Amino acid sequence: MTGAVILGVGGSLPARVVTNDDLSARLDTSDEWIRTRTGIRTRRWVEPGTSTSDLAVDAGARALRSAELSTVDAVIVATTTPGRRCPAVGPEVASRLGMIGVPAHDVSAVCTGFLYGLANAVGLIASGAARTVLLIAAETFSTILDPADRGTAVIFGDGAGAVVVGAGEPGGIGPCVLGSDGTGADLIQIPAGEDYFRMHGTEVFRQAVKRMSDVALDALARTGLGPDDVDHLVPHQANQRISDGVARRMGLPESKVLGNVATVGNTAAASIPVLLAEAAADGRIKLGDRVLTVAFGGGLTWGAGTLVWPDVTADFGILGER
Repeated sequence: MTGAVILGVGGSLPARVVTNDDLSARLDTSDEWIRTRTGIRTRRWVEPGTSTSDLAVDAGARALRSAELSTVDAVIVATTTPGRRCPAVGPEVASRLGMIGVPAHDVSAVCTGFLYGLANAVGLIASGAARTVLLIAAETFSTILDPADRGTAVIFGDGAGAVVVGAGEPGGIGPCVLGSDGTGADLIQIPAGEDYFRMHGTEVFRQAVKRMSDVALDALARTGLGPDDVDHLVPHQANQRISDGVARRMGLPESKVLGNVATVGNTAAASIPVLLAEAAADGRIKLGDRVLTVAFGGGLTWGAGTLVWPDVTADFGILGER
């Protein structure tokens, strides 16, 4: 069976930085309360008029430039905040990247969206339907947050990350192990007829630590690896306490856990590729490193997979700045 590898990686963040003090000025909270419960100091939010597709196009263009490609055989966009209920944002993003006629679709799995999209991309390549796929995860969660809900308003940020996945020798991208449990659908949701995102934080925390650590160990086992073989754990950046809990449950030392939740917040589906792009750009991830990715999100959904980091130059930056 044809394997899949990462050919390029890109990431894009909005320019606007929102601090804990900015939020404390209008919410019953404080910098200390936010930091001790989430690990977040700042997050980035889009300015009015900036859309999810704007971030997706920028991250996608950066990933294509990283891969030294101008087009691909398929485009996948993972998002919970597409801007329109219909149609999907994928075709718009593909056309804005100059790929009119290329098949494009969305994936909706909330914070697990990137890994669900990665499984789709690998499947297209394994089946022979595509040789190259641009996978983008992009979110503007600031547009669906209740400004009076300190339980969610302090956590989420906006951003986009992208990878170009291509056919290659087996082993670059390991099996993507996915799962879901619809009985917990009300824990993370936008209720019908409402505009704002709702989350039951305490139960989500408990479920996230267990589901993420279990599925991460499953993904390692299916690859014939154990925790000691991992160079870097790249968890969905939900909350620093969740990342710490997953690492402890897996027996991984803090030194192997990568994160950026302190500076960008929880960027939902975009959090893993944004972190991959940032860590590759600043040298934390290097050629040949074995990376374990894992996420948990609404649905409920969860997933994990391994990567052997390729010889790529990441393109990571601020929207509108090249």
